[in-house]
Amino acid sequence: MKINIRKAQLGDMEAIHSLVRELAEYERGLDKVSTSPESYKADFQKGAFDAFVAEVGDEIVGMALYCGMFSTWRGRMLYLEDFIVRESMRGAGIGKMLFEAFIEEARRQEVLLVKWQVLNWNEAGLNFYRKYPTVFDEEWVDCKIYFSEL
Repeated sequence: MKINIRKAQLGDMEAIHSLVRELAEYERGLDKVSTSPESYKADFQKGAFDAFVAEVGDEIVGMALYCGMFSTWRGRMLYLEDFIVRESMRGAGIGKMLFEAFIEEARRQEVLLVKWQVLNWNEAGLNFYRKYPTVFDEEWVDCKIYFSEL
């Protein structure tokens, strides 16, 4: 099986959105997804995010979506917002290839930190990240405001 990892293009947004919905279902939050392929296209064109995709043949089977951020303590960083490989394609090394493409992009951009979240019950995800020099932060609490709920 030939796996191709490449930067996402505008035409990939429907496949990326489909993967995000698959991830949201796995994370028990599909009802919270309010984005659409069209909103992805618009935000991608505005430079709001970038992504790597994994292709097998003509099918996108995984993606790592990220954006730039700034830490007042560390400087420029990249935030890995979503990272998924289709369930049927897991175990073939695609996740490792996507994650390492993201890490290489961080090096290329000369950022000082990459950051992401993983659910505390996602043992497969936690075990994946344990293979890297990951710092699991138990000190900080995530906070957010959903403007659609104000």
